Amino acid sequence: MRNGSSPSPAWFTRLGRAPPPTLNLALQGGGAHGAFTWGVLDALLDHPDLAFEGLSGSSAGAMNVVVFAHGWMLGGRDGARQGLADFWTEVGRQMPWHTTTQGEGDATSLSTATRLMANWAGHFSPSQLNPFALNPLRDMLERQIDFERLRSSSPFKLFIAATQANTGKLRIFRESDLTLDKLLASACLPKIHHPVLIDGEPYWDGGYSANPAVFPLFYDCQTSDVLLVLLSPLKHADTPHSVHAIEARIAELSFSAHFMREMNMFARAKAYARNSWLTWGRLERRLQGMRFHMVDSSQLPLLERGETRMLAHGPFLELLKEHGQQRARQWLASHGAAVGQASSIDLVQLFG
Repeated sequence: MRNGSSPSPAWFTRLGRAPPPTLNLALQGGGAHGAFTWGVLDALLDHPDLAFEGLSGSSAGAMNVVVFAHGWMLGGRDGARQGLADFWTEVGRQMPWHTTTQGEGDATSLSTATRLMANWAGHFSPSQLNPFALNPLRDMLERQIDFERLRSSSPFKLFIAATQANTGKLRIFRESDLTLDKLLASACLPKIHHPVLIDGEPYWDGGYSANPAVFPLFYDCQTSDVLLVLLSPLKHADTPHSVHAIEARIAELSFSAHFMREMNMFARAKAYARNSWLTWGRLERRLQGMRFHMVDSSQLPLLERGETRMLAHGPFLELLKEHGQQRARQWLASHGAAVGQASSIDLVQLFG
């Protein structure tokens, strides 16, 4: 049993007690939209009987994974809650007030000057725009995360995704060898940041190859329940027509494609195993035992505009947190009892 982690189900069985409901978490990336996941995690922490085993994430999802695990290591549930609050509060302080404009209601957006700067990022390389490789996130993570201690005492199994820039291959970094550079590699957007070198190989954002990776939760964890926390809508209400809107949709689809394909594989594999005439082996039993759940950000206008992924503005992040809390509480009220019993989503309908 890892330091600070929940005992395994087998431990409770030996004592003749029912194990607590346990979840694996798959956290999607999406820049500032990751504050929605902050709210989801905060709501899950309100349930002391809910345990966790494996956490998988890419980009902003990877940040949430590591901050959550590090906080739990230091102070249990309260530590995880405080760690997330400290991280996202500091992120919100990094963006100057003049980079945003406030419209009616919740319609916070980027200022005209900031939009122009973002557009320049599409025409100049990071070496031109950022020759000194400045990265405020690096300094912030160095202050907040003790990577050496996390490597030896992580309370959970961690799966941090990054993409090899020269091959497109996915690489999963585990808690036992996690470093600051490996975490930064998972969130390295190539139009903004220089590639992160790991073992001499350049790495880009993990969202290009997995957003997030679900298969490690299947192969490397005992827990059969996986909660997907999604920041990209599974279906849009309309089709884009302007050049800018089309480019934004293409970028969003490219970040979701591998995840959609992986979930389609799980849907097909579970159906195949269920209908097999052969005697079930270990793989078939594991597939049939997998239970999937989902908290998503669909029908939230705040997250429908791609530009707001860059909107690391304190009040906006707090608003996203509130929406995440609300969605998670709705899921817990409607489907929390399904954990350990049955899937609360239809994989074929959503991903098949």
